[in-house]
Parts: sequence; C-alpha cells; structure tokens
Amino acid sequence: MKRKKIRYRTVIISDVHLGFTDCKIDQVNHFLRHIQCEKLIMNGDIIDGWHLKKWGKWSVEHTRFIRLVLKKAEKHGTEVIYLRGNHDDFLWKVLPLQFDRVHLCNEYIHETPNGNYVCVHGDAFDAVTTNFRWLALLGSFSYSMLLMFNRFYNWTRKLRGKEYYSISRAIKAKVKNAVNAVGRYETALRDFAAERDCVGIICGHIHTPADKMIEGIHYLNSGDWVESLTAIGETYDGRFELIEYKDFQARLSAMNGPAASKTMDPGDDEEPDFLDDEEPLLAVA
Repeated sequence: MKRKKIRYRTVIISDVHLGFTDCKIDQVNHFLRHIQCEKLIMNGDIIDGWHLKKWGKWSVEHTRFIRLVLKKAEKHGTEVIYLRGNHDDFLWKVLPLQFDRVHLCNEYIHETPNGNYVCVHGDAFDAVTTNFRWLALLGSFSYSMLLMFNRFYNWTRKLRGKEYYSISRAIKAKVKNAVNAVGRYETALRDFAAERDCVGIICGHIHTPADKMIEGIHYLNSGDWVESLTAIGETYDGRFELIEYKDFQARLSAMNGPAASKTMDPGDDEEPDFLDDEEPLLAVA
C-alpha cells in the first residue's frame, strides 16, 4: 500500500547527534521518511564529532540518515541547508561549501512571506561553549552520564507501566540557574535577530524546543532528537509550528492507518525508490 507523506514548505531539525548512544535514530529516520519539503534546514549538531572522538559509535542507521537526506535532494529537489554546530565544529575548516543542492554554512537567512528569519545553531551565544571549551566537554560527559541513568530509570518506569520521563528536562525546568541560563540565551538570540533586521530567529543547541515571541521577535528552537524529539515546520502560508514526534505519529496514523505510525517500517531497510512510489502528499497549509 502506497503511503502519503506530510508536506511542509520548510522543515528545520537540529541536534540529532549522530554517533551518540542516546540519539533517537529510528525515530528521526522515520520522521524523514514521512515528510516532504522544499527546503530542509539542519541546524547544527547533526553529527556528534565530540562523542565520536571518545566513546561514540556510528551505526548503519546513522548512515541511512545521511542517505535519506541526500535522496531528498536528488529525487525531489529539496534544498538542504546544513548549519555548523559545536559538536560538528570540524566543519569550520570547509565552510562555506556547496555541492549540488546541499549547502554547508555557519549562518543562514531564511526568507518567508512574513519576513526574514536568521538561522544559527546558537552555540556562539552560550558563554560556556564559547569561552570554556573544557567545561563544555565536561558538561557533555556529565549529560551523557545523566542520560545513561535516565535510560535505566525509564526501564524501571516501563516495567511499572509508566511513560517516559526526562530527568534532564525536569532539571532545566525547575533549577533556578538553569532557567536563568536559558532566559539569557534566548534574550541574546533575540537581540541578534534584531541586529540582522529579521523578524525571527531559528536555533537549537540547548535541547529546549520553543515557539514564542520575545520583545517583538519570533523565537523558535527546534529542540533535539535525543530527548524532546521535535522539529519546526513552515506551512505554505508562512506559519511556523512546533512538531512533536508523538503528534506526528498520530497524524500519520490518521492518514495511512496505524502501521504507518510505527517507528520502523517493513521494507524500508533499503530506500532507493522511497520517494518515487508515494500517493500525493498532504500539504500542511
């Protein structure tokens, strides 16, 4: 049975962290298989060079992610914008770079019917990442350990029939210093967008999805594919919406039946023609 895809004008994802143990690779690949867009903005930390140097591991599914992105550019003419993050900072040596429909850069101005949005990963506005790399590396290691504990904790919750619970997100939401740090980060990015004469800014980095106005500037954060499993979608009338993976699965199920919402699809292990045999796309307007 041919499956419908959900169509956006633009899709923005960030912080996939390919090579990191806690990267939700099955979910992000499933998401990519079932969306179609004219432009795909990958807003930093797509590849996690920090973890790959130390204790990370690259899998076949991580390679499949790259193939899915390139296949979109090849088969459907999707323009792919890859913005450098701090975990893939090795790209500094080659930026800017363009081959065919794939552009690698540090900053990007995204034009919309309602005004321009500046797209940056956001690490340059994080004082720790910018000025204290050793501390940022320590923080990355600590975050990995926290996620390891979180996996065990949620394994016990699953045995008791409870839903997934993110300890790190709870800390960000409740610890005063963490809340203040996020607030300062968002304000700095708001000011940066104003300096660029843009109506909004789209970023990632802090793994905290957001869609809100800050003193007249539209602030969007695409979250991550480690815990929040979120993306940003731009509809064909110029609106932006925060896409949560669970809601995305529900929409697919309503369109194509329950089987379409499953993370892994039988027959999708190889995808040479996965964009050629679909029914007309469902455009989000």
